[in-house]
Amino acid sequence: MNFCSNCGERLVVLVPPGDDRPRFVCNACETIHYSNPKMVVGCVPELDGRILLCRRAIEPRFGKWTLPAGYLENGETVADCAKREAYEEALARVENLKSYALLNIPFINQVYFIFRAQLANDDYQAGNESLEVKLYRTDDIPWSELAFPVIREVLKLYCGDLVTGEFPFHMVDIAPQTGMGGAHQ
Repeated sequence: MNFCSNCGERLVVLVPPGDDRPRFVCNACETIHYSNPKMVVGCVPELDGRILLCRRAIEPRFGKWTLPAGYLENGETVADCAKREAYEEALARVENLKSYALLNIPFINQVYFIFRAQLANDDYQAGNESLEVKLYRTDDIPWSELAFPVIREVLKLYCGDLVTGEFPFHMVDIAPQTGMGGAHQ
């Protein structure tokens, strides 16, 4: 940030009194501008033992496969966001959402919240952000073509849980990985 959204003056970066980290601060109107992590929400849409994946039609990672997920909007619940993203990316309706994983990605200021969900329609198709959508059995997941390390981690957890038949809630920290790209957009 360069300028205050409250008064338009130039911002400085400093640790405000009583705080423990640098923030964007306006010396003119004394507004502190907080920059907090972005929440990405999505789901693992399941149908008859298969998972719905979307091939990205947008950057970053154009042409790579991912789960339907995207940024949480103001005024939206995480469940509503997961449903919206599944519909936007795959014209898929999902139901029976169950909390599945929370993945922290502090080096890019993101937090992912992922549900397991049942695919409620079989007429899904690529939405505006997808080149194609496809149901995959776990043995056929295109591991080398996944868009983001966080999606790889979710799918690894899911495949492991599928073997045991138990799906506990997972909390995972994702570390930086060279050359893989991390940001979801």
